[in-house]
Amino acid sequence: MAGGDGRPDLAAQPVSGRLAGVHAIVVGAGQTDGETIGNGRAIATLFARAGATVMCVDRSLDRAEATAESIRAEGGSASAAQADITAEGGCEEVVAVALSAWSAIDVVVNNVGIGGGGDGPAHRLGDDAFDRILDVNVRGMWRMCRAVIPQMRAQQRGSIVNISSAASVAGGFQTAYEISKAAVNRLTTSVAQSNAKHGIRCNAIVLGLVDTPMAVGGIARARGVPIEQVREERDRQVPLRGGMGSAWDAAFAALYLASDEARFVTGALLPVDGGTTIRIG
Repeated sequence: MAGGDGRPDLAAQPVSGRLAGVHAIVVGAGQTDGETIGNGRAIATLFARAGATVMCVDRSLDRAEATAESIRAEGGSASAAQADITAEGGCEEVVAVALSAWSAIDVVVNNVGIGGGGDGPAHRLGDDAFDRILDVNVRGMWRMCRAVIPQMRAQQRGSIVNISSAASVAGGFQTAYEISKAAVNRLTTSVAQSNAKHGIRCNAIVLGLVDTPMAVGGIARARGVPIEQVREERDRQVPLRGGMGSAWDAAFAALYLASDEARFVTGALLPVDGGTTIRIG
């Protein structure tokens, strides 16, 4: 079924069995309130629909539980866990909780990322904003990789999917965020290279402009303008007909990279951006 822009309705696409028997951790599975679904919730939901048992992790237990409950309401298998990935031992605790229930961790999706809050061009960016954004977006993701890799090496398999951004190769007005996502890309390829012989794959989704509560709603609130104005502005920036993508676009890319269909894919930086990054230059 297609929407008004001619694109298929991804939320209704059948995926049953693609992740049968898989145990997956989705970090950042909660979401802020809004009209649309966020990347973390969409990824966790799609994984469960594909047959995975999903642990929904968020720094807010209420938000993690809300995602898990929505999955269970559909008949899927999901649990919730609270964690601060920037805190010492936070990521190790996630792994320990997962292994108390499962015998293996097959997939980890690192979906945590922040911006704003003092970010800007290099001459305006403050130390506190730079440190905060790098701590969450890079150190947090690295800590989660560090925590799960020993288990994946022991079981000699695993897939890590990192959420990056087109801002890693474009921009100029969000220095800390852009640097953090460029670092995510390099973290991804480094983890992929150092763990390939252990059967561990690591890939990143280079996400473009998508219509999520955090992105669109957050920008609208920060600027004090209507959400529809932000949507229209962002839609015009996307080359591919139809404008912005949705969290389901991110989720289907994550589903592919997590699945055995991508068994020969590692170190990939997969653009999911409606043609945004190929327009650069």
